[in-house]
Amino acid sequence: MKPFLEAIGIDKTYPGGVHANKNVDLTVAHSEVHAVVGENGAGKSTLMKILFGVEQPNAGEIRLDGTPITLHSPRAAIAHGIGMVFQHFSLVPSFTVAENVVLGVEPRNGLKLDRKRAAETVQALADRFRLPVDVEAPVERLPVGQQQRVEILKALYRDAKLLILDEPTAVLAPQEVEELFSAIRSLTAQGRTVLFIAHKLPEVIEISNTISVMRAGQMVGRVDKKDATEAGLARMMVGRDVALKVTRAKAGDHPHLCRISGLTIKNDRGLDAISGMDIVLRAGEIVGIAAVEGNGQSELFEAIGGLRPVEAGSVELNGVDIVAVPVDQRRDAGLAHIPEDRIATGSAGGATVAENIVATELENERFVRHGLLDLGAIRKHAVELIDRFSVRVSGPDAAIGTLSGGNMQKVVVARELSSDPKLLLVSHPTRGVDLGATEFIWQRIALARDAGSAVFLTSADLSELLSLSDRMIVLYRGRIVAAFSNTTELTPEMLGSYMLGFAEQPVHERQAALA
Repeated sequence: MKPFLEAIGIDKTYPGGVHANKNVDLTVAHSEVHAVVGENGAGKSTLMKILFGVEQPNAGEIRLDGTPITLHSPRAAIAHGIGMVFQHFSLVPSFTVAENVVLGVEPRNGLKLDRKRAAETVQALADRFRLPVDVEAPVERLPVGQQQRVEILKALYRDAKLLILDEPTAVLAPQEVEELFSAIRSLTAQGRTVLFIAHKLPEVIEISNTISVMRAGQMVGRVDKKDATEAGLARMMVGRDVALKVTRAKAGDHPHLCRISGLTIKNDRGLDAISGMDIVLRAGEIVGIAAVEGNGQSELFEAIGGLRPVEAGSVELNGVDIVAVPVDQRRDAGLAHIPEDRIATGSAGGATVAENIVATELENERFVRHGLLDLGAIRKHAVELIDRFSVRVSGPDAAIGTLSGGNMQKVVVARELSSDPKLLLVSHPTRGVDLGATEFIWQRIALARDAGSAVFLTSADLSELLSLSDRMIVLYRGRIVAAFSNTTELTPEMLGSYMLGFAEQPVHERQAALA
């Protein structure tokens, strides 16, 4: 069969010498789901941007149905029937679904938008491709899974024959993933072709017909679905065996370390983000929070960390309520926090690695001499942590903003864990991090737990939560709707119904797992 899409000898070097794509070949058949996987920095995002006209290659050729094409812009790609749904949506929140879909190519009645025809056309598309959504609803009222459907409908409205999906399952609950996969199968059954970019290997194997693997800017392998295994794909991506497995907490007495009682927190709009939360966190345990993004988990960690006021309730750390205690004193009491955004809140991009590592300890007598910072001691401490946490960097004086995402995250993890915290808040520890760094960070979190830390963990990756958590709670609209004292038998599907608000655990079952 003649290939549908061919990328031949694609080469891309950025100013500064970063060689993102090195003579890359990619062949995609008609009406298939073709996945492209690889670690951060492997070059897959650059390749997809080239295929959508966002970036221009230094060398190589792109063919569609055997004909060479030039993609000098996204507009050119769309004209050739190529659409792309990015991880971060570009929707107008106050517009309806239909208005967002037709924006820029609106059906008109004279000079005015023909709203009736727009709604009917978008509804017909949604029905045809199994993408159910209320076409008259403002996008700002839709959950993230339905907003993603709007982005897909935008591409289909422009008659995309090839649809590039960039990490489409990153923020979806399991049921939403299944709905997305159902829609993708409907797309390929009706002659569309899908390029699927993802890092969750079980999902890649489930939905794809063919999988291409990239490493260090090169295409290193191509595997048919029937021959694909998680271990094999991981080995191709990293160049070695990867073991994403963490042992559970040891049985025995786990003393209460943090008691959260009646906690209520407002979000930025003045509404309850967390309502009357009660939970006990124990030393030597990891408690995971399963929730679709936007259900209060971010506000919860900001409040415990001292970055957001508490409306009501208490947070007792070692018997002392820290609700009114400043951030530095909370840290002195044993609180550490790996935040969800390593760039915006976890690091200072223009500062050096050494400065970032010591940023939370500027009053520590280890690093101050006669009222002045002891730069030698700071540098020595940074060198020790760089070695202990396997940070790939030229040295402690390098700007942290020059590091890869995985190495930047390792610096944040190193800083927070080096204080031997009593209570460790961990938000999305491996978001955007490659497999090798994920393996390392998981091990370090488990070591902190085994050393006696109480770990409170939230992640959009349910496989991460299930692998790390000893206990688990589920948040829906700021309330705990389910709690589990044993996570070994849990599955993403079991959690999904609670995460989406379809079910709620009986109160007595919840209370037993929260104490």
